[in-house]
Amino acid sequence: MEKQTKHGKHPKAIEPFTLLLTVATAVLGALIGMQLIVTLGITASTSIIGALLAMLIARIPVAIFRKYRSIHRQNLIQTAISSATYGAANSLLIPIGIPFILGKTELIMPMLIGAALAMFVDSFMLYRLFNTDIFPASGTWPDGRATAESIFAGDKGGKRAGLLGLGIAGGVAGSIFGIPMSAFGVAFIGNVWALAMFGIGLLIKGYSMPVLGVDLTDSYIPHGFMIGAGLVALIQVTMIIMKKKKKDDGDASATAEGSAQEHSMERKSKTETSRSLIVGFVLYLIVSLIVAVIGGLITEMSVGMFIGFIIFAAFMAYVHELIVGISAMHSGWFPAFAVALITLIIGLLIGFPPTALALLVGFSAATGPAFADMGFDLKAGYILRGNGSDPEFEKDGRRQQFTSAMIAFGIALIVVLFTYNHYFAQDLVPPVDKVYAATIEAGVSGDIAKELLIWAIPGALLQWLGGQRRQLGILFSTGLLLTYPEAGWAVLAGLLIRTIITKWKGEAAEAPISILAAGFIAGDALYNFFSSVFSMKKG
Repeated sequence: MEKQTKHGKHPKAIEPFTLLLTVATAVLGALIGMQLIVTLGITASTSIIGALLAMLIARIPVAIFRKYRSIHRQNLIQTAISSATYGAANSLLIPIGIPFILGKTELIMPMLIGAALAMFVDSFMLYRLFNTDIFPASGTWPDGRATAESIFAGDKGGKRAGLLGLGIAGGVAGSIFGIPMSAFGVAFIGNVWALAMFGIGLLIKGYSMPVLGVDLTDSYIPHGFMIGAGLVALIQVTMIIMKKKKKDDGDASATAEGSAQEHSMERKSKTETSRSLIVGFVLYLIVSLIVAVIGGLITEMSVGMFIGFIIFAAFMAYVHELIVGISAMHSGWFPAFAVALITLIIGLLIGFPPTALALLVGFSAATGPAFADMGFDLKAGYILRGNGSDPEFEKDGRRQQFTSAMIAFGIALIVVLFTYNHYFAQDLVPPVDKVYAATIEAGVSGDIAKELLIWAIPGALLQWLGGQRRQLGILFSTGLLLTYPEAGWAVLAGLLIRTIITKWKGEAAEAPISILAAGFIAGDALYNFFSSVFSMKKG
C-alpha cells in the first residue's frame, strides 16, 4: 500500500506528458551542451532555462498545460535538461574526443560505452550519497539553491520574487561589466572558511605570473596541492564512516529560513553510506574492466599491469567524483578538467601505454560532472519539497528526479551517438581534449613526480587542518587550478559584505541575503547562457 504524505503524491517522471517534455528538453539540452563545449570550451548551466521553459508552458491557456504550474514538475524538467547538458558535453563528448585527436578512432566506441556507463554510475552514486555526512542535503550546492528560488519566485511572487528579481538584475548587470556574479553570490550562502580559501587560491593563481613571474602550472604546484588534499579528503570520508555518529551541529551555510527545517529529515546512516561507497567502487571496477577489455588493453599489457590499470582507473574515478562533488557543494565550481589531467599525469608516471592513457583520462573525465550536477538538482528539489519536512515525500521526489536524470542521460547518449561524427568531421572537439592529447604525446619526467610529491604535502596539511566540514585544501586547490582572479576578488568582496551585514542586522538578514544571492547566481547563469549561445552563432 502506498504511503500517504503531508504533501500528497509527488508527480511521476514517467507520466506521459511529463515524459514527453522531459525527452524534448533533454534533446535540447544535449545539443546546447555539445555545441557550447566544442565552440567555446565551456558548458553553461541550463537548469534555470528548463525551469523557465516549464513556467512558460504552464501559462499556455490550455487545460493539459496547467499541470506544469506544479513546482515539482518544473523541478523534474530542469533536472532533465541540466542532466542532458552536462551528460552529453562533459561526460560523453569530452572522453570520445581524446582518441579522435590521437588518431585512435577505433577507441571512440569503446570510450563512448565506458563513458556512458561511468556517467550513469556517477549519477547513481550522488543519488545514494545525497543527505549523508559526506554530502549533506543542508550543504550549500549554490546552483541548486538558485534554481529553487527561481521556481519559488515564479510560483509565489510577492516579496520573495521581488528580491530574486533584484538579484537577477544585479547578476545580469554585473556580468555585463565582467564581474563574476556567481562567485559573488555564492559568497553569501557558502561556508565562509572554504570560500575564503577558494578566493585566496584564485588570487594567488591569477597574479603569480604577472606579479611574481612564477607560473604555478609549469611547476605543477596546483596539481600537487590537489593530490595531497584529495588523498586526505578520502581519508576523512573513511573516518566519517568509521567513527561513531556524533550530534550534528548544523551547517554554517544554512539560511535562517531553512536551518530550522533542514535537519528535520535524518541523514542516511553510516552503514548505508558505507554500503553506497563500496557498491560505487565495485561498479567502477566493473566499468574499468569493460573499458580495458573492449579497448584492447589486454593485448598491450602484462597481466599484472592490466590488473593494476583496472584498479587504478576505478580508484581515480572514485576520487575524482568525490573531489568534484566536494568543490561543487561548497563553491558551485568544480575542477573536473584539472583533476582528470592529474589522473593522466599519474598514469604517465606509472608507465601506462598511450592507448591505456587515452582510455584512462577519458574514463576519469566522464566522472564528476554528472555527480555534481545531480547534487545541484537534488538540492533544488530538497528546498522545493520543504527541506525534508515530509521525509516520505522527499524520498519519492528524489526518486522521481533520479528517474528524470536517467532518462535524460539516455537521451544524451543517443544524441551524442548520432551527432559526434558531424562535429569531428569538421575538427570540432572540446579544446581540453587537445591538452590531454598533447600531454599523452609529450610524456612526463621524474622531476614532475618530485614536484607533485613536494606540493602534495602542504595540500594534505591544509585539508587535514580544515577538517571534512571546511574542505580548505580542496577549495584552495580548486582556486589554484583556475585562472580567474576576478572571481577571487568577487568571492572575497562578497564574504566581507556578508560579514558586515550579518553583524549589523543579525540572523534576520540571512533569509533575504540568501534570496538575493540566489538571484545573483541565476542572473549570471542566464547572462552566460545567452551570451554563449549568441557567441556560438557568431562563430
